[in-house]
Amino acid sequence: MKIGRSFRFTNALVRSPARSIADGLRAHGQPDPDHKTFMSEHDAYVDQLRQSGLNTTILPSLEDYPDSVFIEDAALCFDGVAVVLRPGAPSRRGEAPALLQPLGELFSETHQLGGEGFVDGGDILLTDTDAFIGLSERTNRQGISALELILARYDYTVRVVETPPGVLHFKSACGLLDSETIFATRELAATGCFQDYRVIVAPDGEGPVANLVRVNDDVIMRSGFPKSELLLKDEGYSVKVLCVGEAAKVDGGLSCMSLRFTLD
Repeated sequence: MKIGRSFRFTNALVRSPARSIADGLRAHGQPDPDHKTFMSEHDAYVDQLRQSGLNTTILPSLEDYPDSVFIEDAALCFDGVAVVLRPGAPSRRGEAPALLQPLGELFSETHQLGGEGFVDGGDILLTDTDAFIGLSERTNRQGISALELILARYDYTVRVVETPPGVLHFKSACGLLDSETIFATRELAATGCFQDYRVIVAPDGEGPVANLVRVNDDVIMRSGFPKSELLLKDEGYSVKVLCVGEAAKVDGGLSCMSLRFTLD
């Protein structure tokens, strides 16, 4: 087991936002995202990944799949291994097969989720040793069991967690800061699911910022949450702030817009 394998990466894979993004799934009737603005925010996101040291490849948009910009939900990548998942939303099922070729070209080891269960990548938080997987509307026990068979080969212990009510994905409520530290909403932290880790709790009223991303030496977080920004800086983290307002309109965030991994 390599210390830091959960946040020290060499590469990222992203997908350009489709013009059909206005048809993307959302839970609370938010307004349609504007494609031009989304593209601008996505460009800034890619620039930050590159500034944080990642060789970032941009895949073309998939107009038949409005939510395909949220590429993390369709696959899981770690240690030179790629696992093609099976998203839980019927309208997103085609996103995973579309990744078979690009992932096969990058990775020497690739797997496909077995069985008939579902797993969204947004429900998976990898630390150096553990795979926290949240049960949600998009991820079920059958899918988790199939994924556990794969992850066990690579020294991960699977921990199944009940995603809090009203939270789309497990990682909507938490993010990795380092090998020993997790940033989480107060509600999720109170469940005790991270009992073996140091937990930094998001300030009250700033729950949405919990979906942050640690990339090498940087913590990338969503703009508009000054208390969390100050808290993380005071904890000694190098914080980079990005606007992802258009992604948020379709229940997206920072982690789900990229697959981050290391290639030899």
